[in-house]
Amino acid sequence: MNLLNRPSKLRTLLILGRVSNLPTVWSDCLAGWWLAGGKNWPALLCVSIAATFLYEAGMFLNDAFDADFDRQHRRNRPIPSGAIGQAEVWRWGSVWLVLGLGALGWMGTTTVVLGLALSACIVLYDAIHKIVPLSPLLMGACRLLVYLLAASAAPLGVSGEVVWKGLALGAYVVGLSCLARKESSGGGVNYWPIWLMAAPLLMAALVDDGPAWPAGGLFSAVLAAWVLWALSRSHGQIGSNVGYTVSQLLAGIVLVDLLAVASLSDGWLGLFGVWFPAALLLQRFVPAT
Repeated sequence: MNLLNRPSKLRTLLILGRVSNLPTVWSDCLAGWWLAGGKNWPALLCVSIAATFLYEAGMFLNDAFDADFDRQHRRNRPIPSGAIGQAEVWRWGSVWLVLGLGALGWMGTTTVVLGLALSACIVLYDAIHKIVPLSPLLMGACRLLVYLLAASAAPLGVSGEVVWKGLALGAYVVGLSCLARKESSGGGVNYWPIWLMAAPLLMAALVDDGPAWPAGGLFSAVLAAWVLWALSRSHGQIGSNVGYTVSQLLAGIVLVDLLAVASLSDGWLGLFGVWFPAALLLQRFVPAT
Protein backbone atom coordinates (compact mmCIF):
# COMPACT_ATOMS: atom_id res chain seq x y z
CA MET A 1 0.00 0.00 0.00
CA ASN A 2 1.25 3.46 -0.89
CA LEU A 3 2.27 5.36 2.21
CA LEU A 4 0.20 8.35 1.10
CA ASN A 5 -2.91 6.18 1.03
CA ARG A 6 -2.25 4.42 4.32
CA PRO A 7 -4.87 5.25 6.97
CA SER A 8 -3.83 7.03 10.14
CA LYS A 9 -2.99 4.94 13.17
CA LEU A 10 -6.16 6.08 14.93
CA ARG A 11 -8.34 5.09 11.99
CA THR A 12 -6.56 1.76 11.77
CA LEU A 13 -7.39 1.07 15.42
CA LEU A 14 -11.00 2.12 14.90
CA ILE A 15 -11.30 -0.24 11.93
CA LEU A 16 -9.73 -3.09 13.87
CA GLY A 17 -12.11 -2.47 16.76
CA ARG A 18 -15.15 -2.20 14.47
CA VAL A 19 -16.31 0.60 16.75
CA SER A 20 -19.46 1.19 14.72
CA ASN A 21 -20.89 -1.91 16.44
CA LEU A 22 -20.29 -0.65 19.97
CA PRO A 23 -23.79 0.92 20.26
CA THR A 24 -25.20 -2.62 19.91
CA VAL A 25 -23.04 -3.78 22.82
CA TRP A 26 -24.26 -0.90 24.96
CA SER A 27 -27.90 -1.57 24.07
CA ASP A 28 -27.38 -5.25 24.98
CA CYS A 29 -26.10 -4.18 28.38
CA LEU A 30 -28.98 -1.77 28.88
CA ALA A 31 -31.56 -4.40 27.92
CA GLY A 32 -30.15 -7.12 30.17
CA TRP A 33 -29.76 -4.69 33.07
CA TRP A 34 -33.25 -3.24 32.63
CA LEU A 35 -34.89 -6.67 32.44
CA ALA A 36 -33.27 -7.44 35.79
CA GLY A 37 -34.68 -4.40 37.56
CA GLY A 38 -32.24 -1.66 36.61
CA LYS A 39 -31.74 1.09 39.23
CA ASN A 40 -28.02 0.51 39.90
CA TRP A 41 -26.61 2.95 37.33
CA PRO A 42 -22.96 2.75 38.45
CA ALA A 43 -23.09 -1.02 38.02
CA LEU A 44 -24.54 -0.61 34.51
CA LEU A 45 -21.76 1.81 33.63
CA CYS A 46 -19.11 -0.59 34.91
CA VAL A 47 -20.59 -3.56 33.04
CA SER A 48 -20.90 -1.51 29.85
CA ILE A 49 -17.25 -0.46 30.08
CA ALA A 50 -16.19 -4.06 30.68
CA ALA A 51 -18.31 -5.31 27.77
CA THR A 52 -16.79 -2.61 25.56
CA PHE A 53 -13.26 -3.71 26.42
CA LEU A 54 -14.11 -7.37 25.88
CA TYR A 55 -15.76 -6.61 22.55
CA GLU A 56 -12.68 -4.72 21.44
CA ALA A 57 -10.55 -7.66 22.56
CA GLY A 58 -12.64 -9.95 20.38
CA MET A 59 -12.33 -7.69 17.36
CA PHE A 60 -8.56 -7.22 17.62
CA LEU A 61 -7.94 -10.89 18.29
CA ASN A 62 -10.20 -11.77 15.37
CA ASP A 63 -7.88 -9.97 12.97
CA ALA A 64 -4.81 -11.42 14.68
CA PHE A 65 -6.10 -14.98 14.30
CA ASP A 66 -7.31 -14.33 10.74
CA ALA A 67 -4.15 -12.68 9.43
CA ASP A 68 -3.21 -15.54 7.08
CA PHE A 69 -6.75 -15.83 5.74
CA ASP A 70 -6.98 -12.07 5.23
CA ARG A 71 -3.71 -12.04 3.30
CA GLN A 72 -5.39 -14.27 0.74
CA HIS A 73 -8.98 -13.06 0.77
CA ARG A 74 -9.25 -9.64 2.43
CA ARG A 75 -6.05 -7.78 1.63
CA ASN A 76 -7.61 -4.45 2.56
CA ARG A 77 -7.74 -5.44 6.26
CA PRO A 78 -5.23 -3.56 8.46
CA ILE A 79 -2.69 -6.38 8.91
CA PRO A 80 -2.28 -7.56 5.28
CA SER A 81 -2.44 -3.98 4.01
CA GLY A 82 0.58 -3.11 6.16
CA ALA A 83 -1.25 -0.51 8.26
CA ILE A 84 -0.28 -2.34 11.46
CA GLY A 85 1.80 -5.35 12.44
CA GLN A 86 0.27 -8.63 13.54
CA ALA A 87 2.28 -8.69 16.78
CA GLU A 88 0.95 -5.25 17.74
CA VAL A 89 -2.62 -6.40 17.10
CA TRP A 90 -2.03 -9.39 19.39
CA ARG A 91 -0.82 -6.99 22.10
CA TRP A 92 -3.82 -4.71 21.71
CA GLY A 93 -6.22 -7.65 21.90
CA SER A 94 -4.56 -8.98 25.03
CA VAL A 95 -4.64 -5.59 26.74
CA TRP A 96 -8.36 -5.14 25.95
CA LEU A 97 -9.06 -8.57 27.39
CA VAL A 98 -7.23 -7.81 30.64
CA LEU A 99 -8.93 -4.42 30.95
CA GLY A 100 -12.35 -5.97 30.42
CA LEU A 101 -11.88 -8.57 33.11
CA GLY A 102 -10.25 -6.04 35.40
CA ALA A 103 -13.28 -3.74 35.16
CA LEU A 104 -15.39 -6.55 36.64
CA GLY A 105 -12.98 -7.36 39.45
CA TRP A 106 -14.80 -5.35 42.13
CA MET A 107 -18.22 -6.80 41.30
CA GLY A 108 -19.87 -9.96 42.62
CA THR A 109 -18.76 -13.52 42.00
CA THR A 110 -21.56 -14.22 39.51
CA THR A 111 -20.63 -11.22 37.40
CA VAL A 112 -16.95 -12.18 37.40
CA VAL A 113 -17.71 -15.79 36.44
CA LEU A 114 -19.96 -14.62 33.59
CA GLY A 115 -17.20 -12.26 32.48
CA LEU A 116 -14.74 -15.16 32.37
CA ALA A 117 -17.23 -17.25 30.40
CA LEU A 118 -17.75 -14.40 27.94
CA SER A 119 -14.00 -13.98 27.52
CA ALA A 120 -13.57 -17.71 26.88
CA CYS A 121 -16.31 -17.68 24.21
CA ILE A 122 -14.74 -14.66 22.54
CA VAL A 123 -11.28 -16.18 22.31
CA LEU A 124 -12.56 -19.59 21.27
CA TYR A 125 -14.70 -18.08 18.52
CA ASP A 126 -11.80 -16.04 17.18
CA ALA A 127 -9.56 -19.11 17.17
CA ILE A 128 -11.89 -21.54 15.38
CA HIS A 129 -14.51 -19.58 13.43
CA LYS A 130 -12.76 -20.03 10.07
CA ILE A 131 -12.53 -23.81 10.42
CA VAL A 132 -15.60 -24.88 12.44
CA PRO A 133 -18.97 -24.50 10.64
CA LEU A 134 -20.92 -24.32 13.91
CA SER A 135 -18.83 -21.46 15.30
CA PRO A 136 -21.69 -18.94 14.86
CA LEU A 137 -23.21 -20.64 17.91
CA LEU A 138 -20.35 -19.19 19.92
CA MET A 139 -21.09 -15.72 18.58
CA GLY A 140 -24.68 -16.10 19.70
CA ALA A 141 -23.47 -17.32 23.09
CA CYS A 142 -21.36 -14.16 23.43
CA ARG A 143 -24.41 -11.92 23.04
CA LEU A 144 -26.43 -14.07 25.44
CA LEU A 145 -23.64 -13.77 27.99
CA VAL A 146 -23.66 -9.97 27.65
CA TYR A 147 -27.34 -10.03 28.67
CA LEU A 148 -26.56 -12.29 31.63
CA LEU A 149 -23.53 -10.20 32.60
CA ALA A 150 -25.58 -7.00 32.69
CA ALA A 151 -28.47 -8.68 34.52
CA SER A 152 -26.14 -10.01 37.20
CA ALA A 153 -25.29 -6.40 38.11
CA ALA A 154 -28.96 -5.43 38.60
CA PRO A 155 -31.20 -5.99 41.67
CA LEU A 156 -33.17 -8.99 40.33
CA GLY A 157 -30.15 -10.76 38.87
CA VAL A 158 -30.32 -13.41 36.16
CA SER A 159 -33.95 -14.50 35.76
CA GLY A 160 -35.75 -16.81 33.38
CA GLU A 161 -36.95 -13.83 31.34
CA VAL A 162 -33.41 -12.58 30.89
CA VAL A 163 -32.22 -16.03 29.81
CA TRP A 164 -35.02 -16.61 27.30
CA LYS A 165 -34.78 -13.16 25.77
CA GLY A 166 -31.01 -13.50 25.71
CA LEU A 167 -31.41 -16.78 23.83
CA ALA A 168 -33.68 -15.04 21.31
CA LEU A 169 -30.99 -12.41 20.77
CA GLY A 170 -28.41 -15.19 20.48
CA ALA A 171 -30.47 -16.91 17.78
CA TYR A 172 -30.70 -13.65 15.84
CA VAL A 173 -26.93 -13.25 16.03
CA VAL A 174 -26.32 -16.88 14.96
CA GLY A 175 -28.44 -16.30 11.86
CA LEU A 176 -26.65 -13.02 11.19
CA SER A 177 -23.25 -14.69 11.62
CA CYS A 178 -24.18 -17.44 9.16
CA LEU A 179 -24.94 -14.79 6.56
CA ALA A 180 -21.74 -12.90 7.41
CA ARG A 181 -19.63 -15.94 6.53
CA LYS A 182 -20.68 -15.46 2.89
CA GLU A 183 -19.10 -12.02 2.79
CA SER A 184 -15.57 -13.41 2.64
CA SER A 185 -16.19 -16.94 1.34
CA GLY A 186 -18.36 -15.88 -1.61
CA GLY A 187 -21.09 -17.92 -3.22
CA GLY A 188 -24.82 -17.42 -3.26
CA VAL A 189 -26.58 -16.28 -0.14
CA ASN A 190 -28.39 -19.01 1.77
CA TYR A 191 -31.48 -17.54 3.34
CA TRP A 192 -32.30 -20.25 5.88
CA PRO A 193 -30.77 -18.15 8.71
CA ILE A 194 -33.72 -15.76 8.39
CA TRP A 195 -35.71 -18.19 10.50
CA LEU A 196 -33.20 -17.87 13.33
CA MET A 197 -33.45 -14.10 13.12
CA ALA A 198 -37.20 -14.45 13.67
CA ALA A 199 -36.59 -15.79 17.20
CA PRO A 200 -37.06 -12.38 18.90
CA LEU A 201 -40.39 -12.00 17.09
CA LEU A 202 -41.53 -15.42 18.29
CA MET A 203 -40.43 -14.57 21.84
CA ALA A 204 -42.40 -11.33 21.76
CA ALA A 205 -45.48 -13.11 20.47
CA LEU A 206 -45.27 -15.52 23.41
CA VAL A 207 -44.66 -13.07 26.25
CA ASP A 208 -45.88 -9.62 25.21
CA ASP A 209 -49.59 -9.85 25.96
CA GLY A 210 -52.06 -7.68 27.82
CA PRO A 211 -50.82 -4.10 28.37
CA ALA A 212 -47.48 -4.95 26.71
CA TRP A 213 -49.09 -6.00 23.44
CA PRO A 214 -49.25 -2.57 21.69
CA ALA A 215 -45.56 -1.83 22.24
CA GLY A 216 -44.55 -5.42 21.51
CA GLY A 217 -46.56 -5.44 18.29
CA LEU A 218 -45.10 -2.12 17.16
CA PHE A 219 -41.49 -3.04 17.88
CA SER A 220 -42.00 -6.48 16.28
CA ALA A 221 -43.23 -4.82 13.09
CA VAL A 222 -40.28 -2.43 13.06
CA LEU A 223 -37.75 -5.24 13.57
CA ALA A 224 -39.38 -7.47 10.94
CA ALA A 225 -39.44 -4.65 8.40
CA TRP A 226 -35.81 -3.78 9.06
CA VAL A 227 -34.62 -7.40 8.71
CA LEU A 228 -36.57 -7.97 5.49
CA TRP A 229 -35.34 -4.70 4.02
CA ALA A 230 -31.73 -5.52 4.89
CA LEU A 231 -32.00 -9.00 3.41
CA SER A 232 -33.48 -7.61 0.20
CA ARG A 233 -30.32 -5.57 -0.34
CA SER A 234 -28.26 -8.72 -1.02
CA HIS A 235 -30.86 -10.95 -2.65
CA GLY A 236 -28.93 -13.37 -4.84
CA GLN A 237 -25.76 -11.31 -4.54
CA ILE A 238 -22.28 -11.85 -3.11
CA GLY A 239 -19.44 -9.74 -1.76
CA SER A 240 -20.07 -6.12 -0.88
CA ASN A 241 -23.86 -6.45 -1.08
CA VAL A 242 -23.75 -9.12 1.60
CA GLY A 243 -21.46 -6.89 3.65
CA TYR A 244 -24.00 -4.07 3.50
CA THR A 245 -26.80 -6.42 4.55
CA VAL A 246 -24.74 -7.71 7.47
CA SER A 247 -23.95 -4.16 8.57
CA GLN A 248 -27.63 -3.22 8.61
CA LEU A 249 -28.55 -6.40 10.48
CA LEU A 250 -25.86 -5.66 13.05
CA ALA A 251 -27.45 -2.28 13.70
CA GLY A 252 -30.73 -4.18 14.01
CA ILE A 253 -29.45 -5.76 17.23
CA VAL A 254 -30.56 -2.54 18.93
CA LEU A 255 -34.09 -3.18 17.65
CA VAL A 256 -33.93 -6.72 19.08
CA ASP A 257 -32.99 -5.20 22.44
CA LEU A 258 -35.82 -2.71 22.20
CA LEU A 259 -38.27 -5.53 21.55
CA ALA A 260 -36.87 -7.44 24.53
CA VAL A 261 -37.92 -4.66 26.90
CA ALA A 262 -41.24 -3.89 25.21
CA SER A 263 -43.09 -5.36 28.19
CA LEU A 264 -41.71 -2.60 30.42
CA SER A 265 -43.69 0.60 30.72
CA ASP A 266 -40.84 2.82 31.84
CA GLY A 267 -39.85 5.94 29.96
CA TRP A 268 -36.26 4.71 29.75
CA LEU A 269 -37.14 2.92 26.51
CA GLY A 270 -36.23 6.15 24.78
CA LEU A 271 -32.58 5.51 25.59
CA PHE A 272 -32.55 2.71 23.03
CA GLY A 273 -33.49 5.23 20.37
CA VAL A 274 -30.02 6.72 20.74
CA TRP A 275 -28.06 3.58 19.93
CA PHE A 276 -29.78 2.61 16.66
CA PRO A 277 -29.08 5.87 14.80
CA ALA A 278 -25.64 5.96 16.44
CA ALA A 279 -24.79 2.55 14.96
CA LEU A 280 -25.97 3.61 11.50
CA LEU A 281 -24.11 6.92 11.72
CA LEU A 282 -20.85 5.31 12.81
CA GLN A 283 -21.06 2.85 9.93
CA ARG A 284 -20.65 5.80 7.58
CA PHE A 285 -17.15 6.34 8.96
CA VAL A 286 -15.98 2.90 10.18
CA PRO A 287 -16.95 -0.41 8.51
CA ALA A 288 -19.06 -2.69 10.71
CA THR A 289 -17.50 -5.88 9.29
